[in-house]
Amino acid sequence: MSDQAAIESVIQVYFDSMFESDGDKVRQAFHPNAKITGYLQEGLQEMDVAAFASFVEAQQPSAKDKGDSPILDVISIEIAGETAVARIRDVYLGLTFLDSLSFLKMNDSWTIYNKLFHVET
Repeated sequence: MSDQAAIESVIQVYFDSMFESDGDKVRQAFHPNAKITGYLQEGLQEMDVAAFASFVEAQQPSAKDKGDSPILDVISIEIAGETAVARIRDVYLGLTFLDSLSFLKMNDSWTIYNKLFHVET
């Protein structure tokens, strides 16, 4: 599998984790030391992977169970050696997010090392 395809696969696992409210998929997509950071209406939000996985799991019923349509657009992926950055737009909890995901390749596998998010709507 090419690096591009491998990164796209991790992006899909990340998106599916939220769409399905699946904390295990959060832990699969993210490096254990990753941070999830961005601004919501109430201000700056900063989470580690455990907190983000718990938040995702708490969203019940999941978007999938509610019959929502999955909305994910991979805008760009730039690979530089063992690092990469992806920009994606997705809908989660009724909000449109623009995410900047940084990746590291470790042991021949790509993993999300950090997520910065911006709410567009």
